[in-house]
Amino acid sequence: MKLSGEKYRALVNGRRGLGSTLGRLGLRAASLPYGWAVRLRNRLYDRGWKRIVRAQVPVVSVGNLTLGGTGKTPCVEYVARYLVEHGHRAVILSRGYGNNGGRNDEALVLEENLPDVLHLQGPDRAGLAATAEKQSAAEVLVLDDGFQHRRLARDLDLVLIDATDPWGLKYLFPRGWLREPLAGLRRANAVILTRCNQVDSGERGRLREIVARVAPQVPIIDTSHRPVELVNSNRLTAPLDRLAGRSVAAFCAIGNPEAFCRTLAGLGATVVAWRTFPDHHRYSPQDVEELQDWARGQPAECLMVTTQKDLVKIQKTHLGGKDLWAVRVCFRVESGEKELHSMLARMMNNAQSVVSSS
Repeated sequence: MKLSGEKYRALVNGRRGLGSTLGRLGLRAASLPYGWAVRLRNRLYDRGWKRIVRAQVPVVSVGNLTLGGTGKTPCVEYVARYLVEHGHRAVILSRGYGNNGGRNDEALVLEENLPDVLHLQGPDRAGLAATAEKQSAAEVLVLDDGFQHRRLARDLDLVLIDATDPWGLKYLFPRGWLREPLAGLRRANAVILTRCNQVDSGERGRLREIVARVAPQVPIIDTSHRPVELVNSNRLTAPLDRLAGRSVAAFCAIGNPEAFCRTLAGLGATVVAWRTFPDHHRYSPQDVEELQDWARGQPAECLMVTTQKDLVKIQKTHLGGKDLWAVRVCFRVESGEKELHSMLARMMNNAQSVVSSS
């Protein structure tokens, strides 16, 4: 039985009923061979039985343990921007989920926010690395969503954990959102907790304790995704207070839609209508027309609001005669920024020392 993204999310999150209970039992059974395969694959890489390709320039990976929704794109932007601002020619490499032969939502956002940074997409990240080195004179590669892509060696592994939904229901896929067991954190060079501003200090402390217990030698960095402005498809901007006290109809196709809803509430907006699509959803003309009809049915004073990842795919300034805005967020390090910068600088210094001595 094939489930839509919304139905699947409802099922694994605990939808009631005998059929749903049996469905979850089936997904739990399916997660067992998935877990065996993941553990075997990691062991083969750990013991050198599967080939690892090393690029000629440093590689920093930004990844996670769960399926989507941790806020990797703003972190990739932050890392690439830091490297560029410190004089290094960075190139971003990504798998390109949901691209259907074109640029996916993450690439479009990164190209809009980092127009001078090349972004290559494709399933063969090792091949992309060679292309970046030869054709673009890359000095450092930023591997987007690379923690499980172990074929390409990396010099720095940054693993993101969403503080609002850290462990993907504590089950491996398909029963939950975990791509691999928590023990995988031991491969990380740093664990980055995202959306820390959306949980209280007690919850953040408990999360830190779990990470420290699983991977005691790995530093933990607290970060937040802070909304900074509203943008539209004409690249016009507006202050965030335009949402305060306003009714909004919001929609998104991201891995953690609840986090976006909390962001809107934190900005003082009243969400009167809400729609979600699967992560990386590619909006068809029919989808856009349905959104137009949906927008027409909302109150006249209502604003239409989405995420920047969705706006770059829809490319509309209005829906149903109502203004359409996206909330642009930035990645902010709340604690541990000096340590993160030191890791990046040390990685580049080590690479330059190797070049100098060869």
